[in-house]
Amino acid sequence: MMSEDMNLPKATHGTPENPLRISGLAIPCYVLDDGRRVLVQRGMVWALGMSRGGNVRRGGDRLARFITGDRLKPFVSKELEVVITNPIIFLTPSNSIAYGYEASVLADICDVVLEARLAGALQKQQLHIADRCEILLRGFARVGINALVDEVTGYQSERDANALRRLLEQYIASELRPWAKTFDNEFYEQIFRLRGWPYSSKSSNRPRVIGKFTNEIIYKRFPPGVLEELQRLNPANQRGRRGHKHFQHLTEEFGKSQLKSHLFHVTRLMKMCSTWDKFIFLLDQTLPKHDSTPNIPGLEIDF
Repeated sequence: MMSEDMNLPKATHGTPENPLRISGLAIPCYVLDDGRRVLVQRGMVWALGMSRGGNVRRGGDRLARFITGDRLKPFVSKELEVVITNPIIFLTPSNSIAYGYEASVLADICDVVLEARLAGALQKQQLHIADRCEILLRGFARVGINALVDEVTGYQSERDANALRRLLEQYIASELRPWAKTFDNEFYEQIFRLRGWPYSSKSSNRPRVIGKFTNEIIYKRFPPGVLEELQRLNPANQRGRRGHKHFQHLTEEFGKSQLKSHLFHVTRLMKMCSTWDKFIFLLDQTLPKHDSTPNIPGLEIDF
């Protein structure tokens, strides 16, 4: 392998034996180490029913000549032309050099070919390519092509883990923030009112169940994984007490702003309601927990 190839992106998921299969057509696919889902160029050429040939590295292959030819040029955007004539060069898991395009490009090509056919711009010997494009577009939706690649390459589970990691980085701070008053008195006053408890703004002593209520109506409404990470970073001791407040672990720029938004919404709903059950009903409709199904709208409740 030449030293210049060492800087090429590397496929981390995918094998030639497990291609992307769409309506009986098979296209080798990979996920690169930067997260791009790519379809192998020669596989796309075959799936579209084109003959192979030309120098791939210089963009002179059959696909590039077809897309940039006079017949299709009026229908091809400048962006697509640049992409097709500059394929992604990458290393497969076996360290072989391969050429490909991001998976969504296949849908772009099919759109162009079918538009050209509709306008009567294709030659007779090119009509079979349009037929292939029609088959491919029936086999997948543009928004689903990446998911199909993720499934056949085995990247799906890692994708989900990466998405959770990025989400937690948004919400969870790397260092504990100093305590600052975050939950105002009105939040607690409304809970006490709806629970039928006497409330005094002069006392900070509150029933321990308040912590459970806060998780239920605030933190469980955050995206999945956030509360679990907060509980991991801020575990309860044998007496059920935590060393810090959950909100001290939230990022200043994002996590805290999301918490403030939740607090505003929840407090406003509580002020609208006369009972705790009515409040929970409205909350489940407007801000459901991610581990449950919202109540069915249309139930008659007197407010």
